[in-house]
Amino acid sequence: MDRLSYEREGETSGERLDRHWNELLQELRLVQTGTQILFAFLLGIAFQNQFHTTDGFTHAVYACTLTAAALAVALFLAPVAFHRSLYRQGLRDHLVRISDRLARAGMVFLVASICGGLLIALDVVLPRGAAVAVVAGVLLWFLTFWLALPAYVRHKHR
Repeated sequence: MDRLSYEREGETSGERLDRHWNELLQELRLVQTGTQILFAFLLGIAFQNQFHTTDGFTHAVYACTLTAAALAVALFLAPVAFHRSLYRQGLRDHLVRISDRLARAGMVFLVASICGGLLIALDVVLPRGAAVAVVAGVLLWFLTFWLALPAYVRHKHR
């Protein structure tokens, strides 16, 4: 069953859309704050003296990580701008559906930026191969709890 098609007994379409919008806003409040803090910390790395002595691999990972964090911030804030543009236009169904997709895309870039930031930090304290292996394990951890577990629960309840 599609998340947006789920209806509570006696709930009108408008009430359902309002509920979904409010649920999405609550989720976005959580991820927006964390993503913005991560982005701010990443911005500071480039201005550290030690960072300039690191190799090309670290600089490339940093550039990709910072970009992923910026894209995540943009995607998590996009529903707010989208809402402002569509306010009182009677397009709540589009707002909810598209904002849900924007939030999902933001989660992809958030995971990428978390893993990139972790790789930058672990590359300092571990051999590079070990750092990459740990980050691969963390990525698998995210995929397990963010994708596999929900898919399993959906499958079991069909």
